[in-house]
Amino acid sequence: MRAPVSVIIPTLHSPNIGPTLASVFEAVEAGLLAEVILADGGSGDAITTLADEIGAELVVTDPGRGKQLRAGADLAQGQWLLFLHSDTVLSPGWTEAARTHMTTGKAGYFQLQFDSTGFAAGFVAGWANLRARLFGLPYGDQGLLLPAALYRKTGGYPDIPLLEDVAIARALRGQLRAINASVITSAARYQQQGWLARGAHNLGTLALYFLGVAPEKLARRYQSHQKTG
Repeated sequence: MRAPVSVIIPTLHSPNIGPTLASVFEAVEAGLLAEVILADGGSGDAITTLADEIGAELVVTDPGRGKQLRAGADLAQGQWLLFLHSDTVLSPGWTEAARTHMTTGKAGYFQLQFDSTGFAAGFVAGWANLRARLFGLPYGDQGLLLPAALYRKTGGYPDIPLLEDVAIARALRGQLRAINASVITSAARYQQQGWLARGAHNLGTLALYFLGVAPEKLARRYQSHQKTG
């Protein structure tokens, strides 16, 4: 029987992908890993070399996480899809929790942690996990594991430049469950911009999205903040 899970990772000059890939390959021994798909936004020869070295499928699109994730999912052959950011590491033992979750037939997300200690990191991660549980709004850095059939039924990731994770979470309303395992994601952007400043900007972006501001406009706002943060 074919292993059930296709792992899809969007990439664009992703220097921290090594630990992410290492954590994914726990699924080989567990008999869960059907394939790894790197959905790249234009990294050049380096990503082709990496894909060849690890035996991953590679699909190249124009940059844009929504577009890349959609292209990766279109290529996937597994009965389950695991979407994972390139700087997010699955915790040891995640495969057993994933296997248990898969018996539900629902979409699932992991519990967020940061690769940083201290009150700010714990508070932001705690808020993210609370938001996901109360409002059904996990962000992409929490990972998303769901049946391929459910993914396609909801229409999949939209081709938008920002907040594609919020859009698909809204489409999956009532179908999302917390998985009893953690992912550890990079705190670099929070540390560079300030935990409070980045958290407030993210919350403001989410509020504007719910008020109907176009993702294209929000993406320009986000890029401007990245340059000045």
